[in-house]
Amino acid sequence: MYDIIIIGAGTAGISAYKEAIKYTSNILIINDGPWDTTCARVGCMPSKVLISTANRMYDIEHANEVGLNIKSELDTSHVMQHVRELRDRFTRATLKDVDSWNPKHKINGRAKFINKHTIEVNGQLYSSKSFIIAVGSTPNYEAVWKEKLGNKLITSDEIFELETLPKSIAVIGSGVIAIELAQAMQRLGVETTVFARSKKVGVLSSPRLQQIAQVELSKDLNIKFEILPTSVESTQNSIKLNFIENAESKHIYVDYVLAATGRQSHLKTLNLENINSSFSDLKKLPLDNETKQLLDLPIFIIGDAFTQTPLQHEAANEGKLVISSCLNFPKVSNLKQLTPLGIVFSNPEMAIIGSNYSNLSKLGIEFITGYASYEKQGRALVLGKNKGAIEVYIDKNSRKLLGAELFVESAEHMAHLLAWMIAENVTIDDILQKPFYHPTLEEGLRTAFKHARRQL
Repeated sequence: MYDIIIIGAGTAGISAYKEAIKYTSNILIINDGPWDTTCARVGCMPSKVLISTANRMYDIEHANEVGLNIKSELDTSHVMQHVRELRDRFTRATLKDVDSWNPKHKINGRAKFINKHTIEVNGQLYSSKSFIIAVGSTPNYEAVWKEKLGNKLITSDEIFELETLPKSIAVIGSGVIAIELAQAMQRLGVETTVFARSKKVGVLSSPRLQQIAQVELSKDLNIKFEILPTSVESTQNSIKLNFIENAESKHIYVDYVLAATGRQSHLKTLNLENINSSFSDLKKLPLDNETKQLLDLPIFIIGDAFTQTPLQHEAANEGKLVISSCLNFPKVSNLKQLTPLGIVFSNPEMAIIGSNYSNLSKLGIEFITGYASYEKQGRALVLGKNKGAIEVYIDKNSRKLLGAELFVESAEHMAHLLAWMIAENVTIDDILQKPFYHPTLEEGLRTAFKHARRQL
C-alpha cells in the first residue's frame, strides 16, 4: 500500500509530487495524457505569446498616439510558428523535471476508483492510504457542432496548433479566454466576431468598470452581446453561422469557430460513485474548501479539477500544502489561502484583487469605493494608454483595504501590489503614507485611495 497516490500530473499534481518526495518515496503519480501542464502547453504561456505579438503589432500601427508617423509592412505568416516555438520551450522545461523523477513512481494511464482505498489503472489495482486528485479540466464545446464542423471547431487546446493565422474566426463566449484570444486575433489582422451570451466581458463585477470595459473593447472588437448562433453549417470553404440580431435573421461566414465557454472537470473519468453513490453528482461533491478534503475520506481534490477559479499559482500552492494532510491523516489541516488575485491579459488589462464588488455587496459589508479614471492620468497619457479606470474597496469601519478591480494598462503589476497590501491587513491611512513616484501609473492608485478617504 502506498502512502500517497497522486492522480494527474498538471501544475497541482507536479507540485504535490515535488513536496511529497521530500517525506516519502512510497508514492505513485498517475497521468492520462501529456506529462506537462495546461498552463505551459495550451493555457497561460502560449496565449501570452500570441497576445504579446498582437499588442506589439497594435502599438506599431498606432504609433501616432505617441507622435510617430510610421510606414510599416507587417508580415504575420510566422506568428503561429513563434507561438509554438516558445510554447515548446516552456513545456520542455516541465518535461525535463518530470523525466528526472524515479520511473517506478510514474504510470501512464487512466485511473478509476474501485473503493476509497483502491484504484484501477491499465487493468492493475493499486491501494493507498491517501489520494490526491489533480486531474484538471478540459474546454467545453457543443458536441453537435463538433459533429458538423469537425476540425473547424476548435478550443483553446487546439488553437495554437494552427499553422497560420486564419482570415476570419468566430469566438463563442466573452469570458477570460474568449476575450484574450479574440482581441489578440483581431489585432493580428484576423476578422473576429465575438458572440456573448450575456452583456459581460472578462471578470469585472463592478457595474461601472464593466460598462467601461464593454465600450472600450467594442471599439476595435465586434462583440455581439446577448446573441448566440442559432445554428451552424459547414460549407465547402467556410463555416456559416446563423443568428438573430435586432429581430432580423443574419449570418456570417468564417474559417474557424473558437469555443471559449469555460471548462469542465475530468472528475467524471474517475468513477467516484464507486466510493459513494452520491458522488455521481459532481456538482454537489462534499468538498471542504478549506482543506480540499472529500467528505471525511483520505481523498483530496486540488487544482482546477473542482474550482470556479482555475488559477495556476493557486493550484501549485494547494499541491504543496495538501501533502501534510495526506501524511498525517486523519489529522487534516486547513490550507493557507492566498489573497485572491486574478488577471486578464486583455488590453487594457483587467484584474480582480481580494474581495470584488459583487461579493462585498452580496455579503452586506459596509464599504467605500474609491474611483480613478485613467483617461486623463498623467503617465497613461504619456504612454498613449489613457484608457479605463480602477476601483478600490475600503471597509467603512476598519478602514482596511478589502479588494479592488482594475481595467487599465499594466494592471498585472498594480494588482500584485494591491494583493500584498491586502495580505498585510493595511489601512487606507497606511497606504497613503507610502511613496508614489511621479509620474507613474501607480499614482492612479493614490488618486483612488484619496477619493475613498474623502468619503470616510
